[in-house]
Amino acid sequence: MNPDFFDLLRSCHLRLVGTPLGAPDATAQWLYEEAPFCVLAHDATDDPRFTYANLTAQRCFEYDWSELVGMPSRLSAEPDRREDRQRLIDAVHRHGFATGYRGLRIAKSGRRFWIEDVTMWNLVDDGGRLVGQAATYRGWRDA
Repeated sequence: MNPDFFDLLRSCHLRLVGTPLGAPDATAQWLYEEAPFCVLAHDATDDPRFTYANLTAQRCFEYDWSELVGMPSRLSAEPDRREDRQRLIDAVHRHGFATGYRGLRIAKSGRRFWIEDVTMWNLVDDGGRLVGQAATYRGWRDA
């Protein structure tokens, strides 16, 4: 992971959510390879595309890095669940972050699963420009 992106993930999470993303001494490598929770990010385009997914998230969605990064993030939810997902994204745009979200998602194999107690936050660069959003969750289970 790009060290600047790791710093952006962590600093925005701490500033907006008020808690650290992982242990204070966590490294980019640890977050990507070993974190026991999912972390994903997408860009700020009109049809956001994933820009990051740690290994835990890749296993959860059953995609590897090359398949997931660049994929429109809306495809992580089935069409009838995308409105619910969009409401979360819109709330995060307005308030900077949201916590406690629960939503139904779909893996590459078609397996449906719930993501639970999701925290999503805006990624804002040093110039104050919104560059994307990130989400983390520790709980998921098959639907």
